[in-house]
Amino acid sequence: MDKFVIRGGKKLSGRVTVSGAKNSVLALMPATLLNNGRNIINNVPEVADTYTMLKLLNFLGVEFNFENHRLTVDTSTITHQEAPYEHVKKMRASVYVLGPLLARYKSAKVSLPGGCAWGPRPINLHLEALKKLNAEIELEEGYILAKCKELIGAKIHFDISSVGATGNTIMAATLAKGTTLITNAATEPEIVELEKSLVKMGARIDGIGTSTVEIEGVDELLPIEMNNIPDRIEAGTLMISAAMTKGRITLEKVEPSHLETIIYKLEDSGVKCNVHNDLIDIDATEIDVLPVDISTSTYPGFPTDMQAQWTAYMTLARGTSRITDNIYFDRFKHIPELTRLGAQIEVMRNSAVVTGGKSLKGAKVMSTDLRASACLVLAGLAAEGETEVLRIYHLDRGYQRIEEKLQKLGADIERVKTQEY
Repeated sequence: MDKFVIRGGKKLSGRVTVSGAKNSVLALMPATLLNNGRNIINNVPEVADTYTMLKLLNFLGVEFNFENHRLTVDTSTITHQEAPYEHVKKMRASVYVLGPLLARYKSAKVSLPGGCAWGPRPINLHLEALKKLNAEIELEEGYILAKCKELIGAKIHFDISSVGATGNTIMAATLAKGTTLITNAATEPEIVELEKSLVKMGARIDGIGTSTVEIEGVDELLPIEMNNIPDRIEAGTLMISAAMTKGRITLEKVEPSHLETIIYKLEDSGVKCNVHNDLIDIDATEIDVLPVDISTSTYPGFPTDMQAQWTAYMTLARGTSRITDNIYFDRFKHIPELTRLGAQIEVMRNSAVVTGGKSLKGAKVMSTDLRASACLVLAGLAAEGETEVLRIYHLDRGYQRIEEKLQKLGADIERVKTQEY
């Protein structure tokens, strides 16, 4: 098991390229199950979750080649329609195989998913939507058993806008008979990219990028080549790393339109953000951090996956800020670890009140989930002295060798083997 050792106080500077979006590719990879042949996905991040999904697809019979961020998958060799627990337990996105397998093979057996260590994230929205598409679904011994004679289009309304349920339902509906109308669909960039890729395969989808999506089922989809979008959460994390170290960095190969809310909030805190095509220049060299409240919401609101990082940033602000998570009410496991570094934070229900302005001091802290890990790394960059961040396997799920990118920008951070658990 690895840990990061960070010696804080270094101002970051330089240019860094943003990796492909982890959350996007985890939908694009299962989408290939809908067709029969050789698909190519470009700009695929080399993160643990990518390899977890590849192992699952390979168990189903998919053959693949992955090198230089280019993934080729051959879905003509599928032999199984079962996703067992040992492959699904590590990552909630594994449930994305349910809709495609059911649509193409009329049956699927998928373990109930695992994943992040915090909070309940029920998949009832996925299952209820598939039932409306004429699927018979049972839960048995920890598995979802789904079957149908054929999927039939239906009207589906999500009481809660869910990225996962929207993606799974759209994929299933592409091969259903008739028309499916989804209202209150998720509009995140990762869903938009999935919709565009499905259309490229031959799907008929109207309302791309909106909360009302209509899918006219087709008989088959064809293999294609796809270009994955940049990772907006990695980009946002790197932007805050510059802000927390009073540095200046330029992000390359990024999609600024996906980051508008984060940019606005950083500017409110005093950071200068200059956007040009696929570049964002972050200049925090002269700032005195101002407290800025945030409330997470569905896209295009402030992303819940950036809440922990913003909390770390606000510990440096001169004043009090309130961070409210309206997506996951209990996503605050990073708070006790931040307090070990000297942060003053009080959690009240789904809000954290941060009293900033006090210097952070290096200490040994422990990651509890993916974004909490990023939060602690950011805090370590700004803290005085040495910080050890344990259990960074959480971070490796979604950030591609983040320490190398930070080193390139001037951070004093190293990955060290450890026996601590």
